[in-house]
Amino acid sequence: MNILVLNCGSSSLKFQLIATDLERIERRADQRLAYGMIDRIGGAAILNFAVEGQKPEKSAAPIRNISAALDAVIKWIASQSIEGVKNLGDIDAVGHRVVHGGEYFAQSVLIDDDVLQTIEDCIELAPLHNPANIRGIQAVREIFGKTLPQAAVFDTAFHQTLPPKAFLYAIPYQLYRRHKIRRYGFHGTSHRYVAYQYRTVNNIPRENVNIITLHLGNGSSIAAIRGGNTIDTSMGLTPLEGLVMGTRSGDLDPAILEFVGAKEGLTIHETEMMLNKQSGLLGISGLTNDMRELLAEAEESDDRRARLAIEIFCYRVGKYIGSYLAAMNGTDAIIFAGGIGENSSKIRALICENLGWLGVRLDEGRNDECVGGREGVISADDSRLKIWVIPTNEELLIARDTVRLIHGLI
Repeated sequence: MNILVLNCGSSSLKFQLIATDLERIERRADQRLAYGMIDRIGGAAILNFAVEGQKPEKSAAPIRNISAALDAVIKWIASQSIEGVKNLGDIDAVGHRVVHGGEYFAQSVLIDDDVLQTIEDCIELAPLHNPANIRGIQAVREIFGKTLPQAAVFDTAFHQTLPPKAFLYAIPYQLYRRHKIRRYGFHGTSHRYVAYQYRTVNNIPRENVNIITLHLGNGSSIAAIRGGNTIDTSMGLTPLEGLVMGTRSGDLDPAILEFVGAKEGLTIHETEMMLNKQSGLLGISGLTNDMRELLAEAEESDDRRARLAIEIFCYRVGKYIGSYLAAMNGTDAIIFAGGIGENSSKIRALICENLGWLGVRLDEGRNDECVGGREGVISADDSRLKIWVIPTNEELLIARDTVRLIHGLI
């Protein structure tokens, strides 16, 4: 089966075309055929497309909306020499990343009118994300018709195993009853994939998976996984809570919103946008939200604020690891994933420096070698805890879930 995986944002569309089926899933022989992204939808969009194994193609074109973006992707796919994919009829199903499923969805689902309506009902929980996801689903229906299977894979679903003591906030309980204000967590597809890969590589049953997973990138989160289920995670009602991120503040005193608003003459909405778009690594450094650039500035120019941003980022991750070790009563492994987690040996080393009391020791050579998509153990042989790098693959998981849903296995 050829599964088109879509991740639709407010002004962007990312896609992968993946060949997979039940037999390929069993053999772990899935194949990515093509991938790409359209950015700046609504104006002069930038298109980056690539057939697997070939040089990416970059171009610009006026793209007015998600439907036009998807149409451009489909026309490009049909124009390429991709084995087994010549036209619309060769795409068997579409899998969507959907950010928020609220308490309605604890697993992936095939999309029908009722599911689509429920995703719309969750818009108030994710006003920046769910509308774009819905537009992607509707665009597929416009182009392919309603008979093509579509699947929704939710960022929040994997975290629906959180117990009430972890997901409830210490605010009046009726606010949860009335408005479902609680911790939902995000990056669930990534944390779930990493946990799956860990148990596959180690040949252990799901119920024996006791790990802490770190998805570190422009958006960052941490999850405590015990018995194969999430028992706590750092992001909350929205992706703003938790770790310091590229442009998000992470945890802070909520009274800051009113204080900053009064001092700076900002509305609550403007203050919230500042915390989401102008804070984190960017806000501290005043330079960039890109960890690679911050590391270069700290190394080459000894920039004080670049170093401060790096230190705060690593310090916050270390604090969360410590708290989750307490919540889990210990763990078997700590796993790095995400753009920073997979590619920055320096950041991994800085985070692990504060775990020496646990008997954690990195092997410097292994750590330096485990970059660029490489998977492996980076801890020393005498380390009390195993430290892993496992590159995440959310698109592959979405494609596999789509296949399993079509066959009634979810």
